[in-house]
Amino acid sequence: MVSRGGVHFFLYEDCLIRVPTHELVPKSGSLLLARHLPLRPGDIVLDLGAGAGLVGILAAKRGHRVVATDIVPAFVECLRANALLNGVGSRLEARTGDLFEPVGDDAFDVIAANPPEMPTPPDRAWDDPLSRTDNGGVDGWLLLDRIIQESPPHLKPGGRLVLTLFGFLGTNRALDSLRAVGLDASVLAREEQPFPRLARERLEHIRSLCPDEADLAGRPLTCPRLILCGKKE
Repeated sequence: MVSRGGVHFFLYEDCLIRVPTHELVPKSGSLLLARHLPLRPGDIVLDLGAGAGLVGILAAKRGHRVVATDIVPAFVECLRANALLNGVGSRLEARTGDLFEPVGDDAFDVIAANPPEMPTPPDRAWDDPLSRTDNGGVDGWLLLDRIIQESPPHLKPGGRLVLTLFGFLGTNRALDSLRAVGLDASVLAREEQPFPRLARERLEHIRSLCPDEADLAGRPLTCPRLILCGKKE
């Protein structure tokens, strides 16, 4: 990442992402998702909760038509500017709104999401943009459950929902949730990543939710991060 005049630029492959605020710096989950997008020629992509737009811009630079959404208007303006910066303004449409609300009845070949999924005790819940980039509700599943449950009508036949998951939230629970809405569920990728700072601060709360999770023993230095895929037949 390079800085110029207080504005940071994040370089990933051939994408240059302007990140005017700290909360928009692409995090490890977004980078993992970017490396494992299951794109096929001609796919139309929805980048859900796009932030600064890395995943959607990467898909657009590969020739795909992309709709990128975020609930925070300032983030949408940032991703729109980044699309222009990367020369894909004609292939990436930025929309403001909550999850699938901005896309109406539209359906996509790929829906990509790296949602906030950090378990958040009630006394740590805030409603500002910085908190929204991390907080996933009391058990971490607030947005994960909504995305999984609301995605099938927005997937074309053969379409794929791909999303990130902290391993300690429960891989089997996630796979079962995908199957429960009629999607063929699989793990596309698994990577050990540094144990998140917020997870360290909330470790006792997370352990209370996942008492049998071996990855939370002692003082964990890493945790598995996964890319899950739900395919519509």
